Amino acid sequence: MSDSVSAGQTAPDRREVRLVVASSVVGTTVEWYDFFLYGTAAGIIFNRFYFPSDDPLVGTLLAFATFALGFVARPVGGLIFGHIGDRIGRKKTLVATMLIMGVATCAIGLIPTYDSIGTAAPILLVLMRLAQGVAIGGEWGGAVLMSVEYAPKGRRGLYGSFPQLGLALGLVLGTGVFAGLGAMMDEAAFLSWGWRIAFLLSAVLVIAGMVIRLKVMETPAFRQLEQTEAKATVPALELVRNKLSRRHVLLGMGSRWIEGVAFNTWAVFSISFGAGTLEMPQQTLLISVMIAALMMVVFIPLFGRLSDTVGRRALFGWGALIAGVVAYPALALLGTGTPVLAGVGLVLALGVLYPMMYGPQAAFYSEMFPVNVRCTGISFVYQFSGIFASGLTPLVLSYLVGLDNDGYSLVAIYLVVAAVISAVCTFAVRKQDLLRIAEAEQSDLDARAATTPTSA
Repeated sequence: MSDSVSAGQTAPDRREVRLVVASSVVGTTVEWYDFFLYGTAAGIIFNRFYFPSDDPLVGTLLAFATFALGFVARPVGGLIFGHIGDRIGRKKTLVATMLIMGVATCAIGLIPTYDSIGTAAPILLVLMRLAQGVAIGGEWGGAVLMSVEYAPKGRRGLYGSFPQLGLALGLVLGTGVFAGLGAMMDEAAFLSWGWRIAFLLSAVLVIAGMVIRLKVMETPAFRQLEQTEAKATVPALELVRNKLSRRHVLLGMGSRWIEGVAFNTWAVFSISFGAGTLEMPQQTLLISVMIAALMMVVFIPLFGRLSDTVGRRALFGWGALIAGVVAYPALALLGTGTPVLAGVGLVLALGVLYPMMYGPQAAFYSEMFPVNVRCTGISFVYQFSGIFASGLTPLVLSYLVGLDNDGYSLVAIYLVVAAVISAVCTFAVRKQDLLRIAEAEQSDLDARAATTPTSA
């Protein structure tokens, strides 16, 4: 029997579903574009002009430390907007988070360098990075639930994968804009002012996203929840009180370790490692990551749909193990310093295999929690685990490269350990518990449908 579970629900209007999917994809694309611009700039721009140091490694470590701060802020955003999503509605979280992210990203593009305003420059950069973290912390939970809770029966994996495309599309836009700007102007102009254009473009994307997002209705599951007294007064406290929810919070965070580590290894760390340590052309690395992100656009929904058939738990768990197996070969290809071989490694690890986890992730985590605490539950799991799974990864890997005399063996070991722990946590999620949550949700839906008068 498949370990994929899905509660049935009344099918919404097709136009309404298409609008929801478009809103989720566009919204998460904008948010991730903004968020990953910082990651790309951290190892190229910020380490030189906002955290100057006589030792290039120190400047890079400081820049990636502020990159990690965004992940520290994400649980705060997850708790705040998860509470809003469970108590007031999924939609309201999405409008607020997009505005916060847009303002913070545009502001980064306007901050003067350290040479111009001294220590105020890194301080302002850190504050805007924290604002980005709060925004993305609230965005993900609301966006994926809009798609998952609108999904037809048996299609939650596929529909939950649509907002996950925002990660790949945001990465394509972020690296693509940086690569394009770098190709259109000389290095001096790009380093002086050209990079700022990428951040200021966020304003255009935010306006486009808001136009679509404001037209979306609240999810059917939440609208039905509003008709009852079942909403948790403080969803975060309800998560703590409920034994099964506590278990799923811990296992969910553990399962996500390799997912966050793998993504940030191949999409963020590989650029600074390749350009800095291996002295590869920066443009080549950016283009390789962009190609891998385009491949993700194909494989994320493919694996999301596959999870509706073979089961999300199984697919995610095997994806975690495979991420560990591929770590050393992909790093070895990158370590050759040959653009073609490095590109093959990045495309395989990031573009093809990583989606085995990221495709089914939204539906998998959503089905771990009941409707009344679902937004808080998945937001906390995803964002709190992001501190160690994602935010600290470039910093940790840069440190390990230093210990390994610019080698990658310790980096590979780190990925393998994370993969094993994540797989164990994933398979520790019991099928019967997921079925119990789904059956309770279906029972509530049936009971409400039976008591709702039908019009003649």
